[in-house]
Amino acid sequence: MTQTAIPYLFMRGGTSRGPYMNRADLPEDLETLAEVLIAIVGSGHALNIDGIGGGAAVTTKVAMLSPSDDPWADVDYFFAQVSVEDRLVDFKPTCGNILTGVGPAAIEMGLVAALEGETPVNIRAVNTGAKVAAVVQTPIGEVSYEGDAEIDGVPGTSAPIALQFMETVGGVTGAFLPTGNLVDVIDGIEVTCMDVAMPIVIAKAESFGLSGTESAAELDENTEFFTCMEALRLKAGALMGMGDVSTSVTPKFGLLAPAQGSGTITTRYFMPWKTHPTMAVTGAQCLASCVLTPGTVAAGLANIPNEVPANVTLEHASGTIDVLVDYAQNDAGFEVKSAGLVRTARKLAAGAVFIPASIWAGH
Repeated sequence: MTQTAIPYLFMRGGTSRGPYMNRADLPEDLETLAEVLIAIVGSGHALNIDGIGGGAAVTTKVAMLSPSDDPWADVDYFFAQVSVEDRLVDFKPTCGNILTGVGPAAIEMGLVAALEGETPVNIRAVNTGAKVAAVVQTPIGEVSYEGDAEIDGVPGTSAPIALQFMETVGGVTGAFLPTGNLVDVIDGIEVTCMDVAMPIVIAKAESFGLSGTESAAELDENTEFFTCMEALRLKAGALMGMGDVSTSVTPKFGLLAPAQGSGTITTRYFMPWKTHPTMAVTGAQCLASCVLTPGTVAAGLANIPNEVPANVTLEHASGTIDVLVDYAQNDAGFEVKSAGLVRTARKLAAGAVFIPASIWAGH
């Protein structure tokens, strides 16, 4: 055989898309695994023409599932971000949008038994250690993808998947504020470096001469901004204890501006070398936490909800996303307890994806 067949589900999770696979069907060592994922996605070409990637960072993501040995969790979710063109694989971050599809995929793969009505699936995000409780619609004992839930950035409606994120603080850096400061000044620009679900360097849009309402395409064309942002991100990564982040997609970058509509605040999120067309689920949690924390760069930009838990509506490039944040504010400071969101997912295809046997011959 000149090619190796690997079973997979092809799914949309939130506003991202990619293959979902059983970790047992893949090589154990990360070096070989990276080469396999590069071949699957087709990284190395702008259109991923020799793989199943979609030529964008939101369509070159991979979910790998396995039974969990954590007493709380039903399934472990191991995530990989594969670059579109650079043949790089980053195993450091997680992805909340792709995580949306983990519950349905786990049931489809037989890793979790479906119940009548709704099926709870407890997920451990291996990359960061976060715990996420998902509720999947299974009205007749199988996953339903039909429903009335809408999310901006995806056409039509689908069945709602409720997600409750727990233990997300400091998953990558070990600290809520990795630099120890609410605000740092890097290259003359005030930033808040925060690690909630995803480490992000957060700044005001006006600090870069931007309104924060620019479209994703307009921002992607602004090479001067991206050059300035990347230089700042690299320095912030070092200050956050993350070392050299020049080839890592973390920390991500976010911009804040006053809300233009009925939302809490306007946001733009970067992946980090392109503008996210909507908003990452993990990024949304961190940005919402920044909004709620007194003394950050968000101060004065948002109308802070005064209820707990607080619903924070982030206006993004394609609409809005709501994050329900349960938190405490006391003498010890700001504490994020959990964050809840409702997303959707859909199974698009199932079968086997093929890679050259010269890369990996299989088990």
